[in-house]
Amino acid sequence: MKKFIIETYGCQMNIADSELVATVLKTAGFEQTNNIDEANIIIFNTCSVRQHAEDRVKGRISNEQARKRDKSDLIIGVMGCMAQRLQEELLELNIGVDFVVGVDQYHNIPNIINDHLKIKTDFNHQEVYHDIYPTRKGKFNAFVTIMRGCNNYCTYCIVPYVRGRERSRPIDEILKEVEIAGNNGFKDITLLGQNVNSYDYDGIHFPELMEKVSQVESIQRLRFVTSHPKDLSDELIKVMASNDRICKHVHLPMQSGDDEILKRMNRGYTSDHYRQIIKKLRTAMPNIGLTTDIIVGFPGETQEQYQKTYDLMKEIGYDYAFMYKYSPREGTKAAEFTDQVEEKVRLERLKEIIELQREITLQKFKGQIGSVKHVYVENISKKSDLELSGKTEDFKIAVFKGEKSLIGTFVDVEITDATSGTLIGKRV
Repeated sequence: MKKFIIETYGCQMNIADSELVATVLKTAGFEQTNNIDEANIIIFNTCSVRQHAEDRVKGRISNEQARKRDKSDLIIGVMGCMAQRLQEELLELNIGVDFVVGVDQYHNIPNIINDHLKIKTDFNHQEVYHDIYPTRKGKFNAFVTIMRGCNNYCTYCIVPYVRGRERSRPIDEILKEVEIAGNNGFKDITLLGQNVNSYDYDGIHFPELMEKVSQVESIQRLRFVTSHPKDLSDELIKVMASNDRICKHVHLPMQSGDDEILKRMNRGYTSDHYRQIIKKLRTAMPNIGLTTDIIVGFPGETQEQYQKTYDLMKEIGYDYAFMYKYSPREGTKAAEFTDQVEEKVRLERLKEIIELQREITLQKFKGQIGSVKHVYVENISKKSDLELSGKTEDFKIAVFKGEKSLIGTFVDVEITDATSGTLIGKRV
């Protein structure tokens, strides 16, 4: 029996893809193991968003060369975005890679292994992996892919070049996968896509999909990621506000608060348009949780333009933000811009917005003291065996004292205190 293990790096989409590949391999007669010492096959599912992510995985693969010398039948494969981007280069690095497989060729992995093939990275712009329903690890949160690829071509982003063009998955397959996940105990479902708002299959768009998925009886919570501001519709806001199963949380990347920088990023919206979306969301759902992505130091960004981003962060008051300094990505348009911002300035700006967001997050979390939150209990707290932790519907971690028997259930928790990352409470 050939045993495999998959190490996953990067986003939720990669987590979902690793589950898909595991299912493909098990269907073909391979056995999955969580013990790397037992594995004949090690597959690295990789990320290409930043150079650091690629360098980290290359180093990790290199560390397995000693194991490979001691285990002559060990096979090492690379899949995911880095595999799609670097392709043959990974085989030429002499770090022990036996095969490289692209994002549209996962169903071929059993043949690649059995036939000792080296590379399979052809794009297939129709590939959505029909009728493959992943075997999932864990017990609580399931990521369900509703579409693949991206058509937006933001000038800083490598994703469209390594994930291919946008295509939506059939709605009946999505509903079946969600139902299977719910029947297997996964009550909190997240629908995944590079831009879920542009889902379109046979005239069914994202708001209607959300309605249909929310009606699957075996689940209790429904989330989605990621939304693109240019495509978030009034209809979606209406569906979210009126449906108790849809979590009141939106991750809506702002990226910049300056219109000229947004234009250079090819984001397709202005700061005022973004403000209006936030206003509509909060009008319809006053307690909605809002998170975002922000990039500072984009090529050509002046201090005044950066200040607009800083000011918009203060104005909106996100619950949390993923913040980055711009890093040139080979193969993207922005990497060719000649007016790159000095690294020192990028770091200074990043430090400032991190500190700002830390203050805002603490304020937002403290503002929930006295409220009662419906918490999906997922685990024992990292800090105490006497406490449990779980997620609120607005995507915050809550910790409270309770018995282990509550894990996997929903409980009401009154918030009594908060840190900048956790709500602390007591069971009602």
